Amino acid sequence: MPERTLRDCRILVAEDEYLLAAELQSELSDAGAVTLGPVGTVEDTLDLIQSEQRIDGAILDVNLRGKSIFPAADLLAERAVPFVFATGYDEGAIPSRFADRPRCEKPIDMAKIKQAIGCVIHA
Repeated sequence: MPERTLRDCRILVAEDEYLLAAELQSELSDAGAVTLGPVGTVEDTLDLIQSEQRIDGAILDVNLRGKSIFPAADLLAERAVPFVFATGYDEGAIPSRFADRPRCEKPIDMAKIKQAIGCVIHA
């Protein structure tokens, strides 16, 4: 995916694994994106979504510190913000209402997740 695809896109990152969150932030920044977060709890994710006027896309870990990210996913969907899930769980862990959302399996392939978020943002 060309870097220009993510240039100036504001991408929320909800990830509780510090090293992965830092790597995602670095990769997105290198691609020209503005990273919102990373945030490591569902509560912080919800607060960030509610406080930001513009979010172009989001990368959501399905489980943040033992809590489901789905309330944040619902809020993003209400705001028509595209997102992808990053998870070690199989697709059965994703509620049927999100069956059409892309899911990137952990361990994360950075090229694939950048491509996935670029695709949903520019769909």
